[in-house]
Amino acid sequence: MKAQVLTKETIINYGVEKRNFPVFRVGDTIEVAQIVKDGEKERVQLFQGDVICMREHGIASTFTVRKIGANNVGVERILPYYSQNISEIKVIRKGKVRRAKLRYLRTRLGRAARVEERVLTKEQKEHMQDRAS
Repeated sequence: MKAQVLTKETIINYGVEKRNFPVFRVGDTIEVAQIVKDGEKERVQLFQGDVICMREHGIASTFTVRKIGANNVGVERILPYYSQNISEIKVIRKGKVRRAKLRYLRTRLGRAARVEERVLTKEQKEHMQDRAS
């Protein structure tokens, strides 16, 4: 029997299921609910921060969330978009940015590390709702 040949496109889209997450992009502040297993128990842990990077590669898609923790220490998490450990994503606020990657925020502290908020009109909000469905 011959080995099954998988193309690059087949491998990228292998096991991709529709996730019902809201549409978010770089610059947005989101809250990610992760399922954490402590032995036999499961609990939900929330991680809220700014999306500084998105990598879209089919099943290997990831996004990076950065927050400022205790003592002004930056904490980043690279989260796989199609992970079963992510139960929910909430968009807290939209950010107004002009770059695809916000890695420059790593060197900023305090007010300089903030992203300006993008204000949407009613029509834009309705369009975003339709696009997410």
